[in-house]
Amino acid sequence: MKHEIHIEDTGERYACDEQETVLNGMARLGRKGIPVGCRGGGCGVCKVRVTRGSYTQTRTMSRQHVSADEQEHGTVLACCIQAQSSLSLKVVGKLQKAVCKGPVPLILVATETPLNRMSI
Repeated sequence: MKHEIHIEDTGERYACDEQETVLNGMARLGRKGIPVGCRGGGCGVCKVRVTRGSYTQTRTMSRQHVSADEQEHGTVLACCIQAQSSLSLKVVGKLQKAVCKGPVPLILVATETPLNRMSI
């Protein structure tokens, strides 16, 4: 089952399967500069704070990067969790610099106006 992940810092949303990590889903956004690091919970690059929703922890997170107190308040490593519902999260640490830099790419929607109407 897929769940919607909302990155509060940028307003972006993406679908994430229950069987994949939140980081793998985030990497599919295709944004340059999203650091994926070790993908095993040891480097701390993918630190996020879950503000809404439920998740399952799939691996041990290094206490060097996420303290027990931080984890108790929703801070986790995106490579170590799988969404069990829709999630809202804020990026923190090294990931914040990469995800929050510059404007979010716009999705342009073509609309028909007298200036762009084509006749065949």
